[in-house]
Amino acid sequence: MDSFIKTEAQARLISRIEALRPRFLEREHELGEPGSFPFRNIEDLKKINYHTLTLPEEFGGQGKGLYDFILAQEAISRASGETGLSIGWHNGLVLEYAENRHWDRETARWLLKKVSDGALINSAATERNAGSPTRGAKPRTTAVRDGNELVVTGEKTYTSMAPVLDYILVTATTENGEVEMVVIPKDAEGVSIEETWDSLSMRGTASHTLVLDRVRIPASHTLKEAGAAAPFRGWLLHIPACYIGIAAAASDYAARFAASYVPASLGKPIAETPNIRQTMGEMELELATARHLLYGTVERCEQAADKTLMGEALDVTKIAVTNAAIRVVDHAMNIVGSRALSASNPMHRHYLNVRAGRYNPPMEDMVKAKLAAEAIKRTEKN
Repeated sequence: MDSFIKTEAQARLISRIEALRPRFLEREHELGEPGSFPFRNIEDLKKINYHTLTLPEEFGGQGKGLYDFILAQEAISRASGETGLSIGWHNGLVLEYAENRHWDRETARWLLKKVSDGALINSAATERNAGSPTRGAKPRTTAVRDGNELVVTGEKTYTSMAPVLDYILVTATTENGEVEMVVIPKDAEGVSIEETWDSLSMRGTASHTLVLDRVRIPASHTLKEAGAAAPFRGWLLHIPACYIGIAAAASDYAARFAASYVPASLGKPIAETPNIRQTMGEMELELATARHLLYGTVERCEQAADKTLMGEALDVTKIAVTNAAIRVVDHAMNIVGSRALSASNPMHRHYLNVRAGRYNPPMEDMVKAKLAAEAIKRTEKN
């Protein structure tokens, strides 16, 4: 990862995150417990103002761009994948606004001032048994106007970082059948969190169910009107950055294990055997290739004259890097052997957590279907 740090400012940023790693690692075992969440990790990140990393300077933030964000996300996830993925949604959404300026101006002004003061945000779009919003599912959650207020009712699943959110960006269907995104203060009357998250993978993200029972908010809390979608969402590369961070942690552990484990029958560390060296080489090659793709895509995004043309690159990078991360962890598991399945061994958490990447957007089947359709279209032209 060090070879991808390009500036002194980036080096200082990563150094501040690295200083937190020992604390994160000490707490990591706690995140395997039901109902867990890295409260202290998030607080530590807020103390170094990480929550304002991508916030534009005009709102009191640091104004960092995509490259700095992705670097930092990998560094955090190398110490704690759940912490990285959780805080990534917050900073990513802020970066989406910074790059696109597609939110209602007045709503954005007060919301981002809250972020500057320490508030954390995330979106909530998925609903139980309603299908994925990325596949075109329309929200069952409703926002009905009542005078100068909106009355919002519904449930949202997979609300990551639910225990510490201050504001939640909720998609809802209006009485006119249009889809809007509204800002829900978590402390508003009628808002509750149902602790439904029991996943074996990324358990510590606390992606619980948000329940909205006739929640009244000012009509001015509308953040995005129908059709105001962001034309560029490069920030979603925080997802593969998180999983390559987990893979790097697994690789580090496997390398240390191989260098120190001396079976009585061998009389030397297993790292000196050809087959282990071959596996380690494959693991490092996967990591290096994935990083070159990830950071290369980030650089292309930042330099692109028309960022809306980067959609395919973003999709392909997410799928390729996430799958590479899974393969790296599998190589690391093979090096560590049966010990990796022990509940006291960190490898089993890397193994479980990295697999969640397949279920973060964009989904692999949708990307492949899109690529197939484009390939068929090309043959028809010829």
